[in-house]
Amino acid sequence: MTGQISATIGNPPDELDLSGLKCPLPVLRTRKALRTLPPGAVLSVLSTDPLAVIDIPHLVRSEGHVLLSQESRAGAARFTIRRGAD
Repeated sequence: MTGQISATIGNPPDELDLSGLKCPLPVLRTRKALRTLPPGAVLSVLSTDPLAVIDIPHLVRSEGHVLLSQESRAGAARFTIRRGAD
């Protein structure tokens, strides 16, 4: 299910598992996923790409979203992002 958004209703935030994907795919798929969500929605992104810790926060800031949290452990990074207003 790599690269897919979990669409479980009532279990926010939506999760995007990008494990195993290399730059630039994690940031491109994160951008695409955020564009499908309504303003204010929360997306959790999991990535094993070491460059994601630079690229995803930059994407979030440059597109007007909010990085709620960023965690790194066991070779993976998890980002929690709130989609900004259009």
